Amino acid sequence: MAESLGFAPNFAPGEHRATLVGRAAEMHELHDAIRNVRDKGRARTVTILGAAGIGKTRLVRDFLIKMRAQQDKAPRVFRSAAREDDEPYGVFSRILRARFGLGEGMEPEAAMAQLRTQVSSVLDDANVGDLCYFLGKLVGLDFPASPLVHAVESANPEVVLLRRAIIKHFLEADAGVHVPPSAGGYSGAGPQTGPGATAPFVLVFDDLHHAPDESLDLLSYLIDNLQAPILVLCMARPEILARRDTWFSHGAGRHHWMELSPLSDGDAQLAMNDLLAPAGDDPGREDLNVAACTLAGGNPALLEQMVRIFLDMGVLEAEDELAEEDRWRVHVDKLSSVRLPLTVEDAVQARIAALAPAERDLLERAAAMGAVFWLGGLVAIHRLDHPTPDIWAAGDSPDIVRIRQMLRELNERDYILKLPDSTFTHDEEYVFKHNLEREALVKLTPPLTARRYHAQIADWLSFKAQVHAHEETVGMLARHRESAGAPSQAAAAFLEAGDVARSRYSNTKAVEYYALGLSLLSGAGIEANPDQRIFGLHHYGDVLQALGRNEDALNAFREMLTRAYRLDLRARGGAAHGRIGRLYRDTGQLDEAKRHLDSALALFAESEDERGIASTVDDIGKLHWLRGDYHRALEYTERALAMRRQIGDRRSIALSLNNCGKVYQDSGQFSRAIECFEQALQIRREIGDLVGVAISLNDLGMVAQDQQDDHRARALFQEAYDVAKGTADRNRIALVLTNLGKILNRVGEAEKAIFYLKQAEELADELGDKIGLAEAVRGLGRAYLVRREYTKARDCMMRAVDIFNEIQNKVEVGIALRALAEVSAEGSAGGDWQKDAQSYLLQSIGIFEESGNDVELARSCRAYADMLRAASKFHADPNITAEAESYARRAEDIFEKLNIRAFGIDSDAFFASRQLGS
Repeated sequence: MAESLGFAPNFAPGEHRATLVGRAAEMHELHDAIRNVRDKGRARTVTILGAAGIGKTRLVRDFLIKMRAQQDKAPRVFRSAAREDDEPYGVFSRILRARFGLGEGMEPEAAMAQLRTQVSSVLDDANVGDLCYFLGKLVGLDFPASPLVHAVESANPEVVLLRRAIIKHFLEADAGVHVPPSAGGYSGAGPQTGPGATAPFVLVFDDLHHAPDESLDLLSYLIDNLQAPILVLCMARPEILARRDTWFSHGAGRHHWMELSPLSDGDAQLAMNDLLAPAGDDPGREDLNVAACTLAGGNPALLEQMVRIFLDMGVLEAEDELAEEDRWRVHVDKLSSVRLPLTVEDAVQARIAALAPAERDLLERAAAMGAVFWLGGLVAIHRLDHPTPDIWAAGDSPDIVRIRQMLRELNERDYILKLPDSTFTHDEEYVFKHNLEREALVKLTPPLTARRYHAQIADWLSFKAQVHAHEETVGMLARHRESAGAPSQAAAAFLEAGDVARSRYSNTKAVEYYALGLSLLSGAGIEANPDQRIFGLHHYGDVLQALGRNEDALNAFREMLTRAYRLDLRARGGAAHGRIGRLYRDTGQLDEAKRHLDSALALFAESEDERGIASTVDDIGKLHWLRGDYHRALEYTERALAMRRQIGDRRSIALSLNNCGKVYQDSGQFSRAIECFEQALQIRREIGDLVGVAISLNDLGMVAQDQQDDHRARALFQEAYDVAKGTADRNRIALVLTNLGKILNRVGEAEKAIFYLKQAEELADELGDKIGLAEAVRGLGRAYLVRREYTKARDCMMRAVDIFNEIQNKVEVGIALRALAEVSAEGSAGGDWQKDAQSYLLQSIGIFEESGNDVELARSCRAYADMLRAASKFHADPNITAEAESYARRAEDIFEKLNIRAFGIDSDAFFASRQLGS
């Protein structure tokens, strides 16, 4: 539930809340926080931890009521509570719906007009249309896309990337901060606050222990980065720290926390006295107070539960049900027949026992649906055991009226809560007010009855169009299918949920759903569609590899290969070999990669699978590129590009363009490389291929680095890193971290460079990515060299050489030897390392002569010439001078042959930028 200014709903008839006691220190800290926000114009966060029922929500509620009453200009308040099995950004969706005034049942057109009006009133911005598009996605509204976002569809991962910047931008402006649009329109300058600034507002996030990781990630970002007069109040049970042990590190000195303890005996008695106030001076009141306080253990919620039990069981009786002011009689004689709860769980059981049979049946059906349930689902279950009328009259039938009336009464008695909006159009959505009651009702439902309920709920859900748009709702359908005893149907739904999550780059969720689906398909006696299982394994392996779980991914691809082989499905076997080959290639096991890719190509050819052939030809081209055989690499990548253009698959065309660009770049054809990368980037942006966007940005950053444009290179690498983080693709994150670290080192920020490079090293090592590990280690060596930590630098370079030798990547061995030579020369101080440096460079030159890599050969020749010239200053030996000039001329001849200057690149600058493989 999200609430704005009128955040505190009226209590139900007969429901009393005691005056807040025992929380003076906590209340003082909350008032300090809002005062700090108001005076300094900066965001501040307070996290309140406490066990269930300890009074977190009550503390915040009373604070907000007092604040509203005391302030001349009361802040606006927006509240939302996370739910179990919530959508990734559900808690933010409810906050925004409250902010924009999007009420229950509002027609989409009216809601869109309302949102646009509200955004326009806050932002005098040319990009209001784009902001409405993205904000609309968060609240379930589909605004038309402008040319800027024309390609962004509802499942597009660009939404994930932009979401946090857009919300921050809007919240800062809404809180009275002027945030001028940037070039991209979504990042603003710092706050411009002052006496004329509008009042701050308060964002309240309750039950965060239920929030999905995506919501916690976004909230952490806001806590770290909001620059506006906003108070963020977070409430959660202590178990949130098991998921987020660094939670309190966010926001630095602007984030404070408190943990609520049980009430003292004296405070508990005061609270109970207040709760029993309608009993007046009845002599039995003290007996009830003692009984409740003895057992409640200082838990305020348990005290309130006991009052409800007293009312339900007749220990307390209203003198006049219709009186405006409650007056109770106390029947102490009935107290002995009431089993007072010793725990909150006991109180729950007593509450359930107080339900009428029809009410309990209704809540059992609701509990089968989950923490959130719908009127439509309850009607569907109810009609399982009732005959169909001869004529189905339009409008609400009597059974719907009866169910809605019972729900209204249960809402008044504090069992459930009706939500202002529903996930499903033209339906009513409810939640259990106390989840422990729901869990108890689930346990009380007979297993066969529960299976019938789940089957009917699943059938009802399957006809809801919105179900298939989000992984959470498809997952909900799958769980009901499973609970109904339909494992094959459940497996299909879980795999569908995995596909939806994968399309949104929610890889962690996708892995969870694929694992559940495949596990069900593997159950004894289940005859599943073999293609469904094979495709599931294919996609499961892909997301496992994206998360860096390479061994698990390999197992999935091998099982895929086994099942394809047993059924003689050659195209599927080719796909399995291709995936295994890519995994080996990406982790530096190039010989194994070649065996599998050759097998994939042969199987695809036998199957006449043109897409498979083109994909494998491209993969083999990339393999030759990694080995430094650029001639064969271009042969394969250009062939694959031509095939894919004929097929017309834009995603694949972009992949081939990018691979061609890499080969062109490393073979000295820089203009063609830039052209390929930019074409690939444009296609990937248009189709929403976020991983591909990160790759192309990274590769363009490498070209900018070669051109000595360090500012542009840094911006491109930073953008690539931001995009990669949005995909959760750990392999890409490690790669971009390495390049970001290298460019930071080049611009003189060695400390920051080492920070990023160590992250890249740890991640690549954890992923088993030997190529990525060697690159990160080599980058660390250069950073240590800048700091003149020569021993550390040399150790890193030698480790890089060893890793590249291990994976038999000749080109990278030659580059690493060249880097090792420079480190050795700089740290030699005329010692033995100088001879080692010359030896390393000669080895590097030999490798590039053998492989025919002219670009790298020229770089190593130039480095050797410079080293000999430096030596000749100390040893007047004409032979050394002559040898130096010979290698220098050889380098210049190669650079001229490659026509580097024709591309606007100065050979000296180019050589300086690339001689260490940066």
